[in-house]
Amino acid sequence: MRPTLVILTAVAILAAVLSSSSSLAASPSSSAIAKQSGFLHLPPAAPVGETVLFGHIKKLTRKGDHLELRFDPAWFTSGVTASRAALEDTGSSDVPNDNYIVEGGHRLLTYLLPATAHVTVLTGGYGKATSSTAITVSELARIVNGGNHRKLFESLDSGVWIRVHIDAVRELDQQYRP
Repeated sequence: MRPTLVILTAVAILAAVLSSSSSLAASPSSSAIAKQSGFLHLPPAAPVGETVLFGHIKKLTRKGDHLELRFDPAWFTSGVTASRAALEDTGSSDVPNDNYIVEGGHRLLTYLLPATAHVTVLTGGYGKATSSTAITVSELARIVNGGNHRKLFESLDSGVWIRVHIDAVRELDQQYRP
């Protein structure tokens, strides 16, 4: 192969790499956006073997080195799905903030909540910036069962997303509901 052709090929490859890396750098990552806004992007992504569910915490009970979470699953819908579900349930297709929660019968599911689970709740508001704030599982138990805890922006009735592996919660994040 001629040296000139090799050099031209190398320059073309280098130009393509630099062009693609500069376009990647121009758009912020989702974690950077989350840090700027103060909110998590929900629902969280789940790796292979894990599932993400939306619903409501009904009860937390201490069981040795973990808690048992009694969870009432629901469907967090948007767009046409939300409009049509609202129409069927209420007679109106108006959906505030393009989200509609479909309650699925209030069957409580039990999940293990280890002390190491990642938990975020919404804090701030009333003159302070609202954001997702990491808390301990112990503080979550105080929020659910009563006890001293930081002030939440809105109650956990807004719903939470849980990311589970088989029967254990890996992550629990409060959903913002304007």
